[in-house]
Amino acid sequence: MKLFLPGGAGLVGLNLIATLQQDHPDWQLIVVDKKAAALEVGRQLFPAVQFVCEDLTRSAGNSWPQLLEGCDACVMLQAEIGNTDPTQFERNNITTTEVVLSELKRCRIPRLVHISSSVVNSVATDLYTTTKRRQEQLVLRERPTAVVLRPTLMFGWFDRKHLGWLARFMQKLPVFPIPGSGRFIRQPLYVGDFCRVIQSCLENPALTGSFDITGTERVSYISLMRQLRDAVGAKPWIIHLPIPLFGFLLKLWALISRQPAFTKDQLQALTAGDEFEVIDWPGIFGVQPTPLADALRITYRDPRFSSVAMSF
Repeated sequence: MKLFLPGGAGLVGLNLIATLQQDHPDWQLIVVDKKAAALEVGRQLFPAVQFVCEDLTRSAGNSWPQLLEGCDACVMLQAEIGNTDPTQFERNNITTTEVVLSELKRCRIPRLVHISSSVVNSVATDLYTTTKRRQEQLVLRERPTAVVLRPTLMFGWFDRKHLGWLARFMQKLPVFPIPGSGRFIRQPLYVGDFCRVIQSCLENPALTGSFDITGTERVSYISLMRQLRDAVGAKPWIIHLPIPLFGFLLKLWALISRQPAFTKDQLQALTAGDEFEVIDWPGIFGVQPTPLADALRITYRDPRFSSVAMSF
């Protein structure tokens, strides 16, 4: 199989490559992403994969549309999750999708697996949420036979944001702040399990439809942070800050950092109180979920890729 992975140098993409190279070493994988540092990490780890540093917002003048020809499937991974520049959400979630869909149509690529997000079912109204909803609508309008997967918060190898960033924060500083009580329910999804779901979609072309892929274990944010602290062997003092103060500090941080790992919009999403339905995705896709404690241990202690640090 020849597989096209737009936005494939991120958390899901690199883990998907690791999964597919283990189970389908004969598959040809083509990754197009604009994150040069992440692409270089990918090239070092997976030399058999073709990594191309190009912008997906345009096809003219780029080589990726020609590389797309002859592909059997596309796993659409590109997304803007957090950025202080609001134009990047429109650019990376909408414009890239329009351009890639157009090229998929031109090349008559028969199979599309779109990686959406659980936030399309969220009460939140931030730029990430609204553009991910529009992105999914674009995909389903143009490719009604596509598989749409909506994962919850993911963690695993190569995570430069989310739990990966929090883990590094814990290891560097003696104090770790928690917004409010920290009792917000989380349903974290191990990216290794999610990649098995994607693989199942590629192996079974008869699968179609939209699926909410929710972590099967419900855990409070404070409990998740304590388990993360144990997994990385850190010993910071956990303190609770009022949510307004936490939000104010994030605003100050955003003035200093061009790409903060955690934004005020993400804080609002964290504290919104969303809880997502858990369907029988293990049965549908034939994937046995990894227990949370085991998944954290693999992520931060397994010698294969746990030491790989992605630049922010």
